[in-house]
Amino acid sequence: MSDNRWQRIEDIFHQAVELAPEARSAFLDGVCAGDESLRQEVHSLLARGTEGETVTMVADLTGRNIGGYQVLGRIGEGGMGVVYKARDTQLDRTVAIKMLPAACLGDPDRKRRFIQEAKAASALNHPNIVTIHAITHEGGAECIVMEYVTGQTLAEAIPKKGLPLKEALRIAIEIADAMAAAHSAGIVHRDLKPSNVMVTEAGRVKVLDFGLAKSAVMPGAGDASQQATLTRGPTIAGTVLGTASYMSPEQARGEPVDERADTWAFGCVLYEMLTGRRAFPGRTATDVLAA
Repeated sequence: MSDNRWQRIEDIFHQAVELAPEARSAFLDGVCAGDESLRQEVHSLLARGTEGETVTMVADLTGRNIGGYQVLGRIGEGGMGVVYKARDTQLDRTVAIKMLPAACLGDPDRKRRFIQEAKAASALNHPNIVTIHAITHEGGAECIVMEYVTGQTLAEAIPKKGLPLKEALRIAIEIADAMAAAHSAGIVHRDLKPSNVMVTEAGRVKVLDFGLAKSAVMPGAGDASQQATLTRGPTIAGTVLGTASYMSPEQARGEPVDERADTWAFGCVLYEMLTGRRAFPGRTATDVLAA
């Protein structure tokens, strides 16, 4: 399966799971129009979850050792992979291990994107960006070892009527600081949204998931040859990557993007924090993009 095909399935799956079950069929009809195979692949993932079966693409590694890490249990999972809590046996600290989905193990492009996530995040030393410790392997699968963050996602933290203004602005400033650091290093996140932002138990923001990150040549970003090591093979024009509710118009059109796409997404996140609702609602991805 190609990288673009898998990413398409991933994007649609994540959008669909956020909808009420009764709205998913119409959503899939619209977004997968003319591609019955795509619809069936996404529907299969959704069906496994709604039937009470966890949508997991890798075997449960709880209790096993991966390199110098003892796996303690799952802390997050979905159709696109599994994140485990583990103990670093050498440094005696708790870490999180993210595993590449088993369905992608034979796909070199998907592996490249997975490693790209680790490289992009590890290039950024910032208190509001999750720290990457290492890349390791298990049974031929790539694993990213990262900082273990306790707390909840921003999506979970936003109440129906929005956050108090003071709290929303405090969180927004930390997200903006993280994005400014990424942009200064020549990295565009391209998938900034509340579910990719953690709020720790201490209230600190941690931006996660640089899987769609790409390099962009910007003033002060450094040598372009160094940036290129983060993302071999830039996004092809016409390929839409990201989450519809937070995509800038140019990103939705599949055009090349720069740091302004993250600024747009940041505005959408800020709006949602203040109001408790998305800036661009819609029953389907097509409705959202039209909005």
